[in-house]
Amino acid sequence: MENTSDEISQDIKKESKAFPLADQDTTSKVLNLVQQALSRKELKKGANEATKSLNRGQAELIVLAADAQPLEILLHLPLLCEDKNVPYVFVNSKTTLGRSCGVNRPVVACSVISGEGSPLKQQIREVTKLIEKFLI
Repeated sequence: MENTSDEISQDIKKESKAFPLADQDTTSKVLNLVQQALSRKELKKGANEATKSLNRGQAELIVLAADAQPLEILLHLPLLCEDKNVPYVFVNSKTTLGRSCGVNRPVVACSVISGEGSPLKQQIREVTKLIEKFLI
């Protein structure tokens, strides 16, 4: 028996480790930001690259896939984000995140980095405010 996407998203919502999980509206804004970061070459794809960007102090926002199997492969990232004071958010689908990252493979994590004077700074601030609403 195949799971539908609604059943999968319900399972993810029950999974307490994937927090904060973005709603549909926030997910679309986050993925739009990821696509813009890709076009400006301000995106790192994959859990390893996201970890490196955090350790180097380059990361502005971390986006994680809540349906990563097993989820524990990326649960070091929220801890690292909290240490470095970098916002992070979970989205429902690694496939959708991969498409937003411009690849045909699922992506379990990505990091939005922004250089000096980047036009994405304002959009990153807006997404960060939306994420903070989930934390309250």
